[in-house]
Amino acid sequence: MTADTQISPHLSFDPAGVPDRLFIGGQWRQGRGGDDIDVIDPSTGTVITRVANASVEDALDAVTAAHNALPAWAATAPRRRSEILRRCFELMIERKQMLAELISLENGKALGDAQGEVTYAAEFFRWFSEEAVRLNGDVSIAPSGANRILVQHQPIGVAVLVTPWNFPAAMATRKIAPALAAGCTCVLKPATETPLTAYALAEIYREAGVPDGVVNVITTAQAGATVSAMLHDPRVRKLSFTGSTEVGRRLLREASDTVISCSMELGGNAPFIVFDDADLDAALDGAMVAKMRNGGEACTAANRFYVQEGIAEAFSAGLVERMKALRVGPGYDPATQCGPLINRDAVTRIDNWVDEAVRAGARVLTGGQTGRNAGYFLSPTVLADVPAEAKLMREEIFGPVAPIAVFKTEEEAIALANNTEYGLIAYVFTRDLARGLRVSEKVESGMVALNRGLASDPAAPFGGTKQSGLGREGAHHGILEFCETKYIAVSW
Repeated sequence: MTADTQISPHLSFDPAGVPDRLFIGGQWRQGRGGDDIDVIDPSTGTVITRVANASVEDALDAVTAAHNALPAWAATAPRRRSEILRRCFELMIERKQMLAELISLENGKALGDAQGEVTYAAEFFRWFSEEAVRLNGDVSIAPSGANRILVQHQPIGVAVLVTPWNFPAAMATRKIAPALAAGCTCVLKPATETPLTAYALAEIYREAGVPDGVVNVITTAQAGATVSAMLHDPRVRKLSFTGSTEVGRRLLREASDTVISCSMELGGNAPFIVFDDADLDAALDGAMVAKMRNGGEACTAANRFYVQEGIAEAFSAGLVERMKALRVGPGYDPATQCGPLINRDAVTRIDNWVDEAVRAGARVLTGGQTGRNAGYFLSPTVLADVPAEAKLMREEIFGPVAPIAVFKTEEEAIALANNTEYGLIAYVFTRDLARGLRVSEKVESGMVALNRGLASDPAAPFGGTKQSGLGREGAHHGILEFCETKYIAVSW
């Protein structure tokens, strides 16, 4: 790594020691895709380093490495795979501070959030180390009595994994851990905004005993061409993608040419519903977690706040007070509670959306300023009386902005929540358990956090409905996404 900027006094490690080349077949190598890719520190807007730029040929070399490693890895005893995954977990926890600082450096998220991400990311290795030895099939008798029905779960094969910048560790391990547990090999293409975490983790996998070629990592400025080439290679049998719905649609079209199994975790537009009878402090605590985890740059972030009219004023005032109190600053500064956005375009986009909502009648209760000259900062913002047609209510914000609208009845809240093409997660706050469960069942989303601001857990099935995705990650469901189910008819 060749760093252009001085090392921050807040970092306990030298970023120059982080790998910045392609990781293919257990070797670090140069890319053939042209000029290296700048990695920017969102807190300052300056270049941290440059990473290798993979060509289509490099991507296919990674597929070859994964294909060649597949037979031996698939044949590796489940217990051995389990032990290697467990060691990945242990090494990530041992290096938690370094990994968290690296995430904060290239992503901008507050250090506390980054530490939480490392713990969460590592837990996928611990969870799937346990799932690796429990991938059970079943045996039954055909209803006719003519034969037995023997069912096995076999590794699907080489998997292409495409991950976003907002959780550079967790989005990778949430895919790599179940793939390896099932006996698959993979090629990971992380986002070019945050590639350093993926490369740092690759070193951990190797140290933990993952054989050469089982996990390959490539960065590229030609994402469309390289991913397309891999998806059209007949040796690739799985695509797991986390990112926008727009890109997900394109990848599904590409994958259809070779009928590749696809798992898609796409965009969200999460409603946060607060009923009059909710515990106000609990709702505010939940709102701060659901909205401000990762500075709002999360697909699970509360996007639309629907508050019943009897509690709306108190909730709005409480949220303003808490948002005002957040300390904005560089992510890797331990005192920071809200870091920068990922880039200047994100700041401009959200700033325009706030202006649009104000012109349509919304009121800014706090925030709305873009702040510093250096870095990509936007102050935590709360708006009231936001109209339903505003982009803040219709599109994924991905930033520290909380738009509030008031509702009257339970039926109205459900209708508002479901008035979107997305269906990833919803948040519901009420003291009435019957109402909470009733609304949870009627809201069109793959996940519901009832009286909680956080739902993600490696042991739970993560995923959405409608245009928020296909398939599930985590839980036992996650390993099955990387398996083919084989039925054998046999008589004895």
